[in-house]
Amino acid sequence: MCENVGIVKSIYLWALILALFAAAPLCADDGAASIAQGGLVVMGHEPRIIMAKEVLKISLDKVVVDYGFRNDSDQDVTTEVAFPIPDYEFNPDGPSTGVAGFDDFKLSVNDNPTKFTMEVRAIVKGKDLTQMLDAMHVDVCSFGHGDDQHSKDIDRLSPSQQARLKQAGLIDDDRTPLWTVRKKYYWKQSFPAHATVHIRHAYTPVVGDTNSARYGIDRSDPSMVAELKSMCVEGPLLRTLTNVVHSKGKDAPYFYVDFILTTANTWKTPIEDFTLIVERPHEKDVMADYVSFCWNGPVTKIDADHFETHATNFVPKKELRVGFFEVSKSNF
Repeated sequence: MCENVGIVKSIYLWALILALFAAAPLCADDGAASIAQGGLVVMGHEPRIIMAKEVLKISLDKVVVDYGFRNDSDQDVTTEVAFPIPDYEFNPDGPSTGVAGFDDFKLSVNDNPTKFTMEVRAIVKGKDLTQMLDAMHVDVCSFGHGDDQHSKDIDRLSPSQQARLKQAGLIDDDRTPLWTVRKKYYWKQSFPAHATVHIRHAYTPVVGDTNSARYGIDRSDPSMVAELKSMCVEGPLLRTLTNVVHSKGKDAPYFYVDFILTTANTWKTPIEDFTLIVERPHEKDVMADYVSFCWNGPVTKIDADHFETHATNFVPKKELRVGFFEVSKSNF
């Protein structure tokens, strides 16, 4: 169920955050698209808190971010911190609403599990119609407990109630939900003077994938070229994967996770100490696994399945897409 509380006060900043999500990379081919997600944002201008450290760990199964936020001022600071969710719509062919809404989000502060508040809005053509759905006891987050056939909450409504929803643009003739869910998790966070607060959050990413095993072959396909470029698949890796898809009995599907690095810029910049750790899967039935992502700097292989890169005084300028490539026996 959704819990609706308050309207966002920082309108300008929230519009900026939504623009960051809108600018995130999308899937270019006919596979499933990932949902790009970022880190924590501070609601309102707060120049006294600096992100002294960020360790970002990405795998196909989990994204974990560890922060050290330092208050360099002489005063304690309490401010609203948020984990905004990218807007999502009713899509029976896409991820479940629980997955799209990052319902498994976990938060801890100084190693203690921490509660947060959820705010949810139903948006139609820029208009907030949450109150109408709430009054009819239609759950906004899950599109009225909808599945690939029906919205249970809407189906139980009277004809006159359904007519009102249709007139407002919330459903169509088939009672299919038409609103966009706008959701965030947030909480009040205290930052003591001249101290560092450690915050960790974790969630399961919405992974994108391709339906094509022959990527890197048709260079005349602009979407294919763009998708490979977004993960910096080039040089020896590109040649290896190209040879794989030419080999009979093998294919090389790939998956990817998008992360919005620039949400860190809502805090005082730069990030003094930034580390990215990418974990490649090690599946028993897969012949070989590879990872690829764009990074301006050295990448170190710290063990068989982990790759690390590091930066100091880091100001993110673009988003991150991590590609996971596997060589397996073909099912074709």
